[in-house]
Amino acid sequence: MLAGSWESYLLVDKFSASLGTRLRAARRQRGWSLGEIEAFTEGEFKASVVGAYERGERAISVHRFVRLAEVYGVPAGDLLPIITDSDSVVIDLDALAAGGSDNLAERYLAAIQLLRREAGTNEVRDSDKVVLATLMEASVEPDTDRST
Repeated sequence: MLAGSWESYLLVDKFSASLGTRLRAARRQRGWSLGEIEAFTEGEFKASVVGAYERGERAISVHRFVRLAEVYGVPAGDLLPIITDSDSVVIDLDALAAGGSDNLAERYLAAIQLLRREAGTNEVRDSDKVVLATLMEASVEPDTDRST
């Protein structure tokens, strides 16, 4: 579905590390230690798990990411790392469309098309590509075609 290479894994690792840095900054802005976040959430977020998210050692699901952003009182979008043009990814929409109808990526694409009122378009923004790659915990390939 997504083309992969060693560089692809590095991009995902870089994104995870950047996301972790932003999560750590949001927690520290609240003045909380890892133990305090566990206590504040009554164990919903274990200190060791939040620490692993912050170090980029553990992937965080979208649901948990949004919930953690709520706990921190920060819009989830504000916690996403900014990806530069050199960090773009390519998603093969034809291969994606060939997947099962219960595909997470397919549902995500349908949702952004609905929100943007762009039904039927094949355009996917770079920020969408990064979110998709992260959600799928899949490899990504640097974008060589800047038309999308």
